[in-house]
Amino acid sequence: MAKIKKTIIVTGGAGRIGSALAADLIKYGHKVLLGDINNSKLLKIKKKLNSKNIETFQGDLTTKNNIDRFIKFGVKKFKNIHAAVHCSYPTSKKWGARLEDLEEIHLKNDLQNQLGGSIIFSQRIMKYFLKQKKGNLILISSIQGIQAPKFNHYKNLNMTSPIEYSAIKSGIISITKYLSKYYKNKNIRINCVSPGGIKDNQPKLFTKRYRQSCNSKGLLDGEDISKLILFLLSDKSKYITGQNLVIDDGWSL
Repeated sequence: MAKIKKTIIVTGGAGRIGSALAADLIKYGHKVLLGDINNSKLLKIKKKLNSKNIETFQGDLTTKNNIDRFIKFGVKKFKNIHAAVHCSYPTSKKWGARLEDLEEIHLKNDLQNQLGGSIIFSQRIMKYFLKQKKGNLILISSIQGIQAPKFNHYKNLNMTSPIEYSAIKSGIISITKYLSKYYKNKNIRINCVSPGGIKDNQPKLFTKRYRQSCNSKGLLDGEDISKLILFLLSDKSKYITGQNLVIDDGWSL
């Protein structure tokens, strides 16, 4: 990381990537505002990190009003916002259903909250970045946004990779490129990160199969993704924009 200390706001701050990123940002002396709908997890993270440089915001960050409140809260606490990382991952009650079992109402909710939420969050944070004449936005896509799932990994297991997840994550890559050109010459960078699978108590058989498609580790930890995000937040990556950076231990090769 660069020596310049920055203020970073992170949505989905109670999740695996968001919480790992918060720990790394605090470690390097940056100021962090974590936003999430799960307040109890946010408070646990804040207590664990035990720093005056971290604040939390509880709310549904798929809506314009709450996003605006989130940004306003960050400015009030830390005076400015240098960058935003959108890690939010809101899911419906039937998230993870097989294609044959997909219900229209849940499909609409997931497309709106994940893909639509990313667009609305981008719209609101860009309004702030334009006002301060600089900014850095990082969105989170996935390897499923660049390639079809390896369906053999899920064979005879009570799990799958939902078709809407692929649609959402490929859409986020497109949003990234769109925004980067849309805000050309505005001193604002927009990139996205596409992680491979992240450890989350998956069945041993799935973990074994997944590992066979990778080069050295297999399923990743949130900390692995955080290191790449740190690079994109730093001035070392100042001329990288509109890009999708893949971190998947060779899964997509």
